[in-house]
Amino acid sequence: MIHRLIDQGAKEAAVSRWCRLLSVSRSGFYHARRQRQASPKVCGESAALKAAYLASGGNYGSRRLTASLRAQGLRIGRYRVRRLMRQHGLRARWRRKFIHTTNSRHGLPVAEHVLQRQFRPAAVDQAWVGDITYVRTRAGWLYLATVMDLHSRKIVGWAMASHMQAELVCQALGQAIAARQPSPGLVVHTDRGSQYASASHRALLACHGLIASMSRKGNCWDNAVMERFFLNLKMERVWRRDYANHAEASRDIHDYIVNFYNETRLHSTLGYRSPNQVERRAA
Repeated sequence: MIHRLIDQGAKEAAVSRWCRLLSVSRSGFYHARRQRQASPKVCGESAALKAAYLASGGNYGSRRLTASLRAQGLRIGRYRVRRLMRQHGLRARWRRKFIHTTNSRHGLPVAEHVLQRQFRPAAVDQAWVGDITYVRTRAGWLYLATVMDLHSRKIVGWAMASHMQAELVCQALGQAIAARQPSPGLVVHTDRGSQYASASHRALLACHGLIASMSRKGNCWDNAVMERFFLNLKMERVWRRDYANHAEASRDIHDYIVNFYNETRLHSTLGYRSPNQVERRAA
């Protein structure tokens, strides 16, 4: 109340005089004034930070939260975001080891490593990558095959089933082809698994004039972008769920891909934009 009284009387007499009359230090008065002036800004930043954190499902760390807040017009730095996160007890809620398995012990034809880790093509539908992963449910394993466009990092095709046969990867690739209608010459890179080396998958590629590329034996880095997608999927969604059955898991993974990953999730590789934002800008 004393500080507010000094504020009101500052037009009639100097602040220093009021402070002497009321036995208040000038430094204390100015410190309190700065706090009052800053509090609306701090409250606004905190509210926006919490909203962005919740909108990400609790997945964003300080880098993506900073990018999200800046996209909303807030002038804020990463270190301030980190301080506010600590203040409000917010942290990205994922850390778990990812295990990848590929059955490459087969006698089927293996394609050359055409992609050569060129993970940033100049435009969409020049290079895709594909892979399979597994999801635990109380009814048994659910297998997920996906196809990603490397330019936009968008998941353009996917399929889920209780098996990991060649039919699964063909369904994912077929969905991508139907949705994107790529021109002949597009490179489709995968690992050396038997599903991708199968006659049915090779025939599907040949039918549409697509070029097969496969990782070198035992080299997970040759398909690192897709490996990273699976890691994000599991850390941000799958490992935080307890799926009762395949149908429940399929619905949730579909929601993650369509409504969060493709549409909303900010990618550092894409300049903190989502895959759909990149494709809309390029259109």
